[in-house]
Amino acid sequence: MIIALEEAKRQLATLEEPVRQLRESLHIDAMAEEVKELEAKTYAPDFWSDQEKSGKILQKLKQHKDTIEEYEALVRRYEDAGVLIEMSIEENDESTVDEIRAEVEFIAKEAERMRLETLLTGEYDYNNAILSFHPGAGGTEAQDWASMLYRMYCRWGEAHGYNVKLIDWLDGDEAGLKSATIMIEGPWAYGYLKSENGVHRLVRISPFDASGRRQTSFASVEVMPEFEDDNSVEIRPEDIEVTAHRSSGAGGQHINKTDSAIRIVHLPTGIVVGCQTERSQLQNKETAMKMLRSKLMEIKVREHLDKISDIQGVKTNIEWGAQIRSYVFMPYTLAKDTRTGFENGNIQAVMDGDIDGFINAYLTMNAKK
Repeated sequence: MIIALEEAKRQLATLEEPVRQLRESLHIDAMAEEVKELEAKTYAPDFWSDQEKSGKILQKLKQHKDTIEEYEALVRRYEDAGVLIEMSIEENDESTVDEIRAEVEFIAKEAERMRLETLLTGEYDYNNAILSFHPGAGGTEAQDWASMLYRMYCRWGEAHGYNVKLIDWLDGDEAGLKSATIMIEGPWAYGYLKSENGVHRLVRISPFDASGRRQTSFASVEVMPEFEDDNSVEIRPEDIEVTAHRSSGAGGQHINKTDSAIRIVHLPTGIVVGCQTERSQLQNKETAMKMLRSKLMEIKVREHLDKISDIQGVKTNIEWGAQIRSYVFMPYTLAKDTRTGFENGNIQAVMDGDIDGFINAYLTMNAKK
């Protein structure tokens, strides 16, 4: 067992430099100074006179404090693991081997996660993420594929400790879904998931084809940040069409089976949003309006438009040639990203939410641009 402890010591030693470099990459010292400056601003008598400005200061303060706390916790665990290894070797205590191995593995994963956060430099990367799923042409087969993607991202969110909230769901004709929207709530959710925006292609033997033929299906995943409510996007009452309908779908007991579900069409752009998971029609409308505002803000930011009247909905064909990633179940198993070239042959693990490799490859590629 001494050999196992020595190996753990060696593995921990390889993490010393990455942990040290994280302090520089995350700008921990500069961040600590900025925290002092931001805290001083919160004590100013007129701090709350500008709600939008004070909100941004508080958000930045929280982000900085969370990052510093996470890094300091990582350093403490690294140092404690080193002490435990030395004590175990000295006392020839083999009972700690499993604990030490698990701790070294955790430190390595946490250091890599924090390294990736240094690549998240977008203004809205820290925000919650709103994901919408839409099947392409192909009826039941495409609708089933959209529901498989829905499950994949729910699994990813849950595995990473995010709160995954179903916002809207429209059942497919025979299986799957016609449309669905979820909110993934937590720090950096949008930063990680923005890479998943686009068309996803599936190749498999269709369970809905009695002849057992191989089918190619497409579905799109739309990813946008949840924006804080502000006055930069004005939505006029005459520009929206609001309809109520009965909730349906995969929400189970979490969906109120009454006519409280809301769907809103933004007439100038054709953007459609819906919500059916809140307890009342009013709450559903508020959530749907928040989603509509986020969609309009996202387009406005992307296209640098000054007026909401200039915004047009984005029309993307969900078809061959537009995909960002292909998932092949037959004749071999492989998920491959067309942008980065990253691939994973364990297709079942990918569908169970193991998409970190794709996300990491995308962030790393963009950081080099």
